[in-house]
Amino acid sequence: MAEFAVWAPLKHRVRVLVDHRAHIMKQDGAGWWRADIADAGPGTAYAFLLDDDETPLPDPRSLWQPTGVHSASRRYDHDAFFWTDRSWTGRQLPGSVLYECHIGTFTEGGTFDAAIERLNHLVSLGVDLVEVLPVNAVDGDRNWGYDGVSWYAVTENYGGPDAFKRFVDACHARGLGVVLDVVYNHLGPSGAYLDRFAPYFGGSTVWGPSVNLDGAHSEEVRRYIIDNALMWLRDFHVDGLRLDAVHALHDGRATHVLEQMAVEVEALSTHVGRPLSLIAESDLNDAKMVTAREAGGYGLQAQWADDVHHSLHVALTGERQGYYADFATAGLTGLAHVLTRVFLHEGTWSSFRGRNHGAPVDTRRTPAHRFVAYLQNHDQVGNRAVGDRNAASLTPGLVACGAAILFCSPFTPMLFMGEEWGARTPWQFFAHFPDQALNDAVRIGRRSEFAEHGWDSDEEEVPDPTTEETFRDSHLDWSEPEEEPHSALLIAYRELIALRKARPELSDPWLDDVEVDVDEEARTLVLHRGGLRLAVNLGDEPVSIALGAIERVLLASEPVDVDGDALTVSPEAFAIAELA
Repeated sequence: MAEFAVWAPLKHRVRVLVDHRAHIMKQDGAGWWRADIADAGPGTAYAFLLDDDETPLPDPRSLWQPTGVHSASRRYDHDAFFWTDRSWTGRQLPGSVLYECHIGTFTEGGTFDAAIERLNHLVSLGVDLVEVLPVNAVDGDRNWGYDGVSWYAVTENYGGPDAFKRFVDACHARGLGVVLDVVYNHLGPSGAYLDRFAPYFGGSTVWGPSVNLDGAHSEEVRRYIIDNALMWLRDFHVDGLRLDAVHALHDGRATHVLEQMAVEVEALSTHVGRPLSLIAESDLNDAKMVTAREAGGYGLQAQWADDVHHSLHVALTGERQGYYADFATAGLTGLAHVLTRVFLHEGTWSSFRGRNHGAPVDTRRTPAHRFVAYLQNHDQVGNRAVGDRNAASLTPGLVACGAAILFCSPFTPMLFMGEEWGARTPWQFFAHFPDQALNDAVRIGRRSEFAEHGWDSDEEEVPDPTTEETFRDSHLDWSEPEEEPHSALLIAYRELIALRKARPELSDPWLDDVEVDVDEEARTLVLHRGGLRLAVNLGDEPVSIALGAIERVLLASEPVDVDGDALTVSPEAFAIAELA
């Protein structure tokens, strides 16, 4: 016998359609409807009929949607997969290097199995955790993943649930952990049937309907989210979750859903015997997310540090439009500030928002490894009008300078796929839905969003996000790492990561021990990490930089001259020295 269950507290009648035959379900006292059906093993097709509506609807907790998000669900048995990672003890976030990856464009094949063939590249690079963009089922054959509607099902676009398990298993076999990007703040615009069953929706966001976290019937809605998080960590052996845009999770209850999740994930971590990490994407500039619960925080392991990215980006590119304006005004002094304080906006004026924003970080009690820093990520590349990467406008020397600052910083560093060799292929916004009217809305909406953020939204310049060409153009070109200047940059990234792991000063997370000296006119920066000094020349002339008694140069992107206490650093170059 197989049990079928669905939560529909306000419905008067629910039937389950199993292989085209309807069966009456019985309601319990908590709004769940249940039925035991014989001969309904793995692979059996089923759907639900609500009240007198004869429209079959997929299961809100469906584990498998092989024929699309509008079709019948299929029974799936987690226990049928044979794992080989029984000796896997996990990867903690502190001390790790993250690598953000979109499965559909990471390889030419665009599947989990194709991605497995490139994992050895990540091992040789020095990566510890592969952060995979969302993999839950979406409507259409190509998408970033943030339009998901079947949160428990793995998209068939990449190979389905067994293929994802093969990918995780293969990562663990190579010593790589897996972080999965999950989206709980909204549902996609096509195939979101949750509201047909129960009061799952609680309003709307700019991306789609939001979830009901604090209204009537919200208890089971919260369980829907938390059970999903636990499923990825337990049943798919994932090592962590990156939680998309948590500032859009509107929850007025005494215990925020993020804290509730942290409590239950900690219990699961204790049970499975490996570290499980929760990483928030938050626009709030508030360290409460990563403050321990004992100190009144939510107890998450980390959050993204956009202010660090913005400061690095303007220092390297000189851009100042949209949300970059305040960071450009702050200059290298602002970069020095975020390298020691995390946030530029810490209760101070944000011109982009038109108000004060953020709160200071208690640097004495909050280790910097709780903040994930990056030069690029899927948003910061893909939300540019043409999806251009840093390497499209920066010299290899400046790209390497940015990498040196990132890997010598006290934060948890993250790369965006292809960054390590200065990929020239763009990574553009793409989505394609079977509904042409929805495609038209996506196209128009993206152009208006580009204009709002200060990008040129001319129709001739912005790629059409719904075309196959935009998707294909966004695939990595794996021939590039064998060519110059890409191969030299790849070596620099490998050496920087190796040095970070070899020298404890570079992963020391205490911000109070970090010092930064800058010269705005000469365009130089010196980062103090214990007895090591990173000297960076972002200018276009050689500069002599006084560091102190230099014992040796550990790594340099260009030849350097040592003259007593000073290094002469070439334009757009860096050097890391050890003091005597």
